[in-house]
Amino acid sequence: MTLFTCIIRSCILQKTKSAVTAICKRPSTLFPLSSHCIRHSGNLTTIDMTDLDPTSYANPQSVVTTHIHLDWDINFSETKLEGNVELSLQAQEDIDQITLDTRDLLISNINGSDGKSLEYKLKEKSVAFGSPLQINLERTLNKGEEFKINIAYSTSSNASALQWLSANQTAGKKYPYMFSQCQAIHCRSLMPCQDTPSVKAPYTAKVTVEDPIVVLMSALSTDVQSKTDEQGKSVSTYQFQQKVPMPSYLIAIVAGLIESRDIGPRTRVWSEKEFVDIAANEFDETEQMVAAGEKLVGPYVWGRYDLLVLPPTFPYGGMENPCLTFVTPTLLAGDKSLANVVAHEIAHSWTGNLVTNRTWEHFWLNEGHTVFLERKIMASLTDQKSLHFNSLGGLKALRYSIDVFGETNPLTNLIPDLKGIDPDDSFSSVPYEKGYTLLFYLETLLGGPSEFEPFLYSYIDTYKYKSVTTWQWKDHLYQFFSNKKDILDSVDWDAWFHTPGMPPVIPEYDQTMNQVCTQLADRWATAKDATEFSSDDIAHMSSGQKIEFLGQLLLKDPISPSNYDQLTSIYQLDKSGNAEIKFNWLRLGLHAKAESAVEPAIKMATEQGRMKFTRPLFRDLGKWSVSRDRAIAAYTANKPYMHSTTAQLVGKDLKL
Repeated sequence: MTLFTCIIRSCILQKTKSAVTAICKRPSTLFPLSSHCIRHSGNLTTIDMTDLDPTSYANPQSVVTTHIHLDWDINFSETKLEGNVELSLQAQEDIDQITLDTRDLLISNINGSDGKSLEYKLKEKSVAFGSPLQINLERTLNKGEEFKINIAYSTSSNASALQWLSANQTAGKKYPYMFSQCQAIHCRSLMPCQDTPSVKAPYTAKVTVEDPIVVLMSALSTDVQSKTDEQGKSVSTYQFQQKVPMPSYLIAIVAGLIESRDIGPRTRVWSEKEFVDIAANEFDETEQMVAAGEKLVGPYVWGRYDLLVLPPTFPYGGMENPCLTFVTPTLLAGDKSLANVVAHEIAHSWTGNLVTNRTWEHFWLNEGHTVFLERKIMASLTDQKSLHFNSLGGLKALRYSIDVFGETNPLTNLIPDLKGIDPDDSFSSVPYEKGYTLLFYLETLLGGPSEFEPFLYSYIDTYKYKSVTTWQWKDHLYQFFSNKKDILDSVDWDAWFHTPGMPPVIPEYDQTMNQVCTQLADRWATAKDATEFSSDDIAHMSSGQKIEFLGQLLLKDPISPSNYDQLTSIYQLDKSGNAEIKFNWLRLGLHAKAESAVEPAIKMATEQGRMKFTRPLFRDLGKWSVSRDRAIAAYTANKPYMHSTTAQLVGKDLKL
């Protein structure tokens, strides 16, 4: 926060008791403060500095990207992308220099619109944010003037956005595999760019790779050309076009021996051939989910909705890359019981991809709204009781995140301060579940779904193709419900946005589906032995109820190791194909200090890399003296094969 902002904030605080938020934070003092706007909405006063992203060196106040063209060769032998990026830009004020985000890129040349070389300098590298690339323009450009910059470069062999798998790490064992993960600020390791969600641009790409590897991107495929290169190798060049403006973190690429199956008129599943038919069966309700989303928030604008099942090291449940959602193979439960993750990624097509958080401090706008839409989509395919049941489960996930961070940790604020903080270190269920809880609370307060869903539609329609802040969202809420201002003024906005810990209000959820889980968890928590239990206890439970039962039992005092072993035997939980059930069962065993859980927990933590599972399992293993050394040994052995983000964060979890 600059001294200027502190002075303004101090002056305002002397005149009002309202909460004041100043957003004027950057990873360096590279750019001066150039504008501010004091705004009042409800009982909140804000100094709106939202064009300044604390996690980016780029300055969209001065210049914005209007189009990106990528030309890459995929070099598997050196694990690099080589080629160039052409950025089309527009000056927002008179400028003679621009700054882009980079991380570990090897820049070989930069040309201007006229083809002449431009002077440039890579400034000092920050561990969290990379190196700002300063480019001197040949002349001063006037406000509104458009120009292009072409940058020839290659990525680092260990670019944080890319994971390279050897043939032995794939299911087919014959060809290597590569995939990207740019969220939150890893696109800067893929190309020089304005790596901030406040800038959205369409893109085109041309990617060349040795046959028979297939390339896909977060865009529509427009052409494939095959030829023999100068070394006599057969190569193919894939071309892509993404017409819809989108932020840099949604640029995605995958290259591997993959194939597809159609599962709907605009939906398709991609995977290695060993899993593609299983995936097609698991996700055959995808088209219904897309259609359900359209009924709630308007047309699907991205053309296709394809799913790619990645290798197990993928660190997330799903990543909402436009036209090509990436998902983890841990969703392949065999009974479609984890399809809600697909509903979540589909919902991102509107909340996140179409309307985007301006900075990562407003991440709840993406994730809270997406959980809200996800649960409405799933309820439309089942019933409303499932929405309430899943909401209760979400509160437990939120409670766990807050316990891990600490009740007073400001990163548990709905709007955290990310000055100097890598967004990866701040991500948790807080923006998802605390954000969802706020939206559900508001829906209840303002008259229910029939009143609130039209607001949601209006919000998406008003801000589509744009990046927004919480303050813009809140202004739109007040405008839409102008006849209910008194109700909105009764909301403690400061407590919701700027107070750490659990939400200030927990809505009343229907407990019908939850009761059987609670009753069984209570029985196990007080049981001296397992003689009173049988497999009939869970025979009529859904997969979600089994997950909830185990989750509730986890929150109680540990059961005995012998009771844990009996629970496993009676319910056959070790044979479950549902990764969520298996995860909660193993955590319960570590909680019970049951040695029988240690090796299966290490196996699950290392055989897949989904951070939702891997990080808590390693945390639990690391806390127990019996399992800590084995956990560290397993982490050390597997670290070279883990996704870079996963490896970094697990190391922190183990306090290494």
